[in-house]
Amino acid sequence: MHRILFICHGNICRSTMAESVMTELVRRAGREHDFVIDSAATSREELGNPPHRGTVGKLQAEGIPVVSHRARQIARDEYSQWDHIIYMDDENRRNLMRILGDDPEHKVSRLLDWTNRPGDVADPWYTGNFDATWRDVLEGCQALLEKLG
Repeated sequence: MHRILFICHGNICRSTMAESVMTELVRRAGREHDFVIDSAATSREELGNPPHRGTVGKLQAEGIPVVSHRARQIARDEYSQWDHIIYMDDENRRNLMRILGDDPEHKVSRLLDWTNRPGDVADPWYTGNFDATWRDVLEGCQALLEKLG
């Protein structure tokens, strides 16, 4: 069983996109019973809000079902519940480590570091470019699924 938690700042754009994409990739691979997938924020700004309309629109345009989700913040005591805690950019990592305190089991990684193109996932909150975010998230999730076997 692979337990994956995707992390971004508000949990309405990138992490919910990754949660939806990974959930669908796993379903298409017939491996739903091998994974538990969720997402969370490092901030409290969007708590309770649904995925951003830009994320929803892009996922629908790409034929990816949007998971039912409301923004939530990760809690320190969740660390033991996840095999992989995957963040989107370096700011997310700094904020995540403030919450978690440490990563003794090396569970924390950046999504695009699973690919041959390491770096930050484009943040559509600032750019409005959900196409770039889609490209990054899809590439990261495909690489993650492949490397997890």
